[in-house]
Formats: sequence, structure tokens, C-alpha cells
Amino acid sequence: MKKWTTIGIFLLFLFSFSLPAQAAKSQGHIKMATTTSTENSGLLDVLLPAFEQRYGIRVYAIAVGTGKALKLAENGDVDLVLVHAPRLEKEFVKKGFGIDRTGVFYNDFVVLGPKEDPARVKNLKKVVDVFKKIARGKFTFISRGDNSGTYTKEMDIWKQADISPKGLWYLETGQGMGTTLTIANEKKGYCLSDRGTFLSFEDK
Repeated sequence: MKKWTTIGIFLLFLFSFSLPAQAAKSQGHIKMATTTSTENSGLLDVLLPAFEQRYGIRVYAIAVGTGKALKLAENGDVDLVLVHAPRLEKEFVKKGFGIDRTGVFYNDFVVLGPKEDPARVKNLKKVVDVFKKIARGKFTFISRGDNSGTYTKEMDIWKQADISPKGLWYLETGQGMGTTLTIANEKKGYCLSDRGTFLSFEDK
């Protein structure tokens, strides 16, 4: 996506809930719910074949938003989750649905926008200030609008900025990160993305 410019970044931690090894071996496969961001980054294409070859256990991955991934686990439809919303994860474990919450790697969140940067936010140091200026100027902002980890983080930032985003300038896609990036690019709007997905879509 060569029309994009990176506005600002901050860390996003990804966590997983592990499945006891004996259970995985006895059934010969495991079902994992993960995020669309993880899938779009291309990470699963690298990790899953290597894992399956080493351990002889087939992994069936379902890519959805973090909220839906956790709901699948609550319903017993998957064996483990690989997600990125610490607050939701802690609630999940506290309710007794998950065990062994373990951080396995991290990714960055990036605020992206058109190269022209109409809101003039590229040089701002704090992401809260970036959001405030976009909202005050009513510059187009494209949100995932789902219960994903990325959307959860976006809502946290709007809350810190003391802004309730709404109006014609604020659009929710209800889609995954890849589709949201494509729409934001077409509409020349700003958006919040994980770096992994952005890098995999950068030249598309």
C-alpha cells in the first residue's frame, strides 16, 4: 500500500493459552482460534507447518477477531487461542475458561494515514494527540468496528483522548484488518493497524 505513511507506533503484546500436551497427542490434532491480524501477517504459514512436522500434531486454525476467538474457546469449540487483548484475556482466565496465559511474542500497533497527511499528525509524539487532532478536524478514520484486539485498543485510545468517535468522518468496517486497510487506503483515511498485517499488505 504505497499510498500509506506511518504516523506513530506503540507495543501490542500477543498471548496464547496452551493445551496440555497429552490431550493434543491423544487426539492427533488441535484446534486453535487466532486473530485475523495473525493470519494476515503470514505468520501462521511459517509456524504451523514447522510445528506439525516436529510434533506430528495437526493444527486447524480459525482466524477471527479476538472477542470471537475467546467466545469459541468459552464454548469449547477450540483447544487454544492466540490473541492480543490483555484485558479480555485476563477476564477470560478469571472466569475459569482459560489456563496458562503465556506471552509468546509481540507486535506493534501503527497509526496509518495517507501520505499527504491532511491532519498534520505525523510528527506528533503521543498517539492520544494524533487521535484528538483527527477527531477535531473530522478527518476520515476507518475502524474495524468489531470485537478484535485491535478495535479494543483503539477504543482504549479514544477513551484516553476523552472522545466518543461518531459522525460521517468515522467509519466502521466490521471486517478483519486486511479488508479494513484496503478500505482505508481507498478512502484515504487514517486507521489503526498491527504492524505485521500492514507490512504484508504494504505493496498490495
